[in-house]
Amino acid sequence: MAAMASLYLKNPAPLSHSFTKPTKTHFAPPLKLRLRHGPASKTRYPTRISASLINPDGGKLIELFVEKSEKDSKTEKALGLPKIKLSKTDLQWVHVLSEGWASPLKGFMRESEFLQTLHFNSLRLDNGSVVNMSVPIVLAIDDAQKGRVGSSTSVALVDDEDKVVAILSDIEIYKHNKEERIARTWGTTAPGLPYVEEAISCAGNWLIGGDLEVLEPIKYNDGLDHFRLSPAQLRNEFEKRNADAVFAFQLRNPVHNGHALLMTDTRRRLLEMGYKNPVLLLHPLGGYTKADDVPLIWRMRQHEKVLEDGVLDPETTVVSIFPSPMHYAGPTEVQWHAKARINAGANFYIVGRDPAGMSHPLEKRDLYDADHGKKVLSMAPGLERLNILPFKVAAYDLTQSKMAFFDPSRPQDFLFISGTKMRTLAKNKENPPDGFMCPGGWKVLVEYYDSLNLVENAKMPEPVPA
Repeated sequence: MAAMASLYLKNPAPLSHSFTKPTKTHFAPPLKLRLRHGPASKTRYPTRISASLINPDGGKLIELFVEKSEKDSKTEKALGLPKIKLSKTDLQWVHVLSEGWASPLKGFMRESEFLQTLHFNSLRLDNGSVVNMSVPIVLAIDDAQKGRVGSSTSVALVDDEDKVVAILSDIEIYKHNKEERIARTWGTTAPGLPYVEEAISCAGNWLIGGDLEVLEPIKYNDGLDHFRLSPAQLRNEFEKRNADAVFAFQLRNPVHNGHALLMTDTRRRLLEMGYKNPVLLLHPLGGYTKADDVPLIWRMRQHEKVLEDGVLDPETTVVSIFPSPMHYAGPTEVQWHAKARINAGANFYIVGRDPAGMSHPLEKRDLYDADHGKKVLSMAPGLERLNILPFKVAAYDLTQSKMAFFDPSRPQDFLFISGTKMRTLAKNKENPPDGFMCPGGWKVLVEYYDSLNLVENAKMPEPVPA
């Protein structure tokens, strides 16, 4: 479902630059001014209209790349250090950290940062201010790796081909309590959580934290690297476009016209509020996703068609890939998604039904309450500067033959097309109702599911003669 909403306008939070040891924490509720808009309102609202982008968490974007002049010496140093081999997901977290998405973090979490994240969903800086951090960004090692590290204070991080990616310095090794981590992050320890099975259950019983120095930007060489703009690059792009507001929309699914309705209507409302040039950051998640999600390369092809077909305006839309892995941790994880967009320059964040959620792995129900994500975002510590835009439901209006905001006074006129129904139509090469999705985007979906059918048919054994 897609939609639009009221705006929660929040006061800017104090800024800081570094961490201290955790202290006793009390979180005051954020001050909110809820604005109600009529359908044709031209009221100028009492909010600051500023041409400058929102500051990163901690006041400064923390990129973790070594200087070009030091690359050779750092590489030579790394060759003499104990080596930790990174998994595919670990490498994605190196990518996230290196570009400053998790600013002001300076590397994989040490124990104090890990515990604050698990128990407070935030980190306290050395001036007493708080930044949001709801998802642990940690590196696990096993007993053998811990033994090889020994008394060394630094380790080299290498990829699956043993190429040095980064150095982790001033390290701290501490116990990886998997049950506590899973329970605090997901609110359950039920088997079948995708990220847990991918990255935690099989991981080592120790965590290693420290300051990260990355030798060069992470590249995947999959034809999509030009979409992977860092927070600094995004900020430059927004400034080039003279954006005075940036509203971010994350998705891990194909874009349909209900999404487009939401995004175009959001821009209209921001213009009504007095902003001159709001820019949309269409920001699909590009790290680990579960097996039944549409793969990134197909989603990006579909998103390109949405722009080519004029569903969204290329002049006021920036399409980029968010490199984070997906946890499917609901209200806990959506805070991370919102916080990271602050660091990219977004001051508005669109949130929908059951953000970052999933079906319960054992029971026939959603794992999280559908409304809790948007409610948590409006109260979350460290996100006071971010304006939350919760969805209003959109569906296919049979009277207009297009996607429209749901009108509860005439429910018989609306058709809700679920993700399952959309997949079934695409697999069967059937067309959706006119106006549900742009033709180019739908064609990409049909091609994707057709490719799956070809793979499945190739796997089928030859029939045995009677």
